[in-house]
Amino acid sequence: MQQDLANPRRVVVLALQPVVMFDLSIPLLIFGRDGYEVRVATENTGVIATTNGVSIQVECGLDALETADTVLVPGFGRATELSTAELSALRSARDRGTRMVSICTGAFALAAAGILDGVEATTHWAHAAELARRYPNVYVNPDALYVDHGDVITSAGVTAGIDLCLHLVESDLGAGASLDAARAIVAPLRREGGQAQYRPSPVVPDSDQLHSVLNWATGHLDHDLTSAVLSRRAHLSTRTFHRRCVELTGLPPGEWVTRQRLAYARRLLEDPTLSIDEVAIRSGIGSANNLRHHFRRALATTPSRYRNAFFREPENVPA
Repeated sequence: MQQDLANPRRVVVLALQPVVMFDLSIPLLIFGRDGYEVRVATENTGVIATTNGVSIQVECGLDALETADTVLVPGFGRATELSTAELSALRSARDRGTRMVSICTGAFALAAAGILDGVEATTHWAHAAELARRYPNVYVNPDALYVDHGDVITSAGVTAGIDLCLHLVESDLGAGASLDAARAIVAPLRREGGQAQYRPSPVVPDSDQLHSVLNWATGHLDHDLTSAVLSRRAHLSTRTFHRRCVELTGLPPGEWVTRQRLAYARRLLEDPTLSIDEVAIRSGIGSANNLRHHFRRALATTPSRYRNAFFREPENVPA
């Protein structure tokens, strides 16, 4: 795809206070190249606060959004309530057909403006439940790295903003430009899987009567852990055990056990001396084929790709 250097695409990054500085820096870095013109805007120009304890100078006001091809909202403090002027600027940009984009908690701003109503969107996995609760008209996908509807695009947190911006460069300028941008920032062009591979497993409160049984299960994942087995250990009926497990963990027993086994398998994969078959057996998943099946279903990747993403064998260093 040929770049039109005479008519660069205008990207306006709307900094809502306090802005997440890392999120703010991502579009400045990736779009700071031929083919783009990037500006940072805020409602009250001058020195603005960040969530990282430093301040930055912003010179463009909300009127910068009026000529933007893309408006991108990076993450910001979730306690922040958008002003009437900020909401109006976002809605007006959307009405003009401007591409609306968010990184991490920036999705809360798009949702507040009604831009995400009726569409699938994502944010950082740790804030997905809150986004869904506060904005029930938004279909929140807590696992996606980014969700692209063409004119409305949202991403998960932190480095998922890099995935998103590289994706936008490819959409705008072609695969060659995106590859160049990825090389320049020493980042993979694409990552396998979604947020599920980074999200921790549900934690069971220590005070609950079922804690000892579920804690025993996490230490014996290679055992038979059917609902019948676990309910007997808890001295409960299978139906009652099922109900209490859902109340405590948010998952039925079978799904909870599978999540624990996958979490353990992920830790085992960090040991390069273990084969995929050994990981499957020790985690209780049984076979390499079963492990690959569960990884694809739950994490949208494979055990080998997961291992490659999270482990690099150290180089041999002469003594």
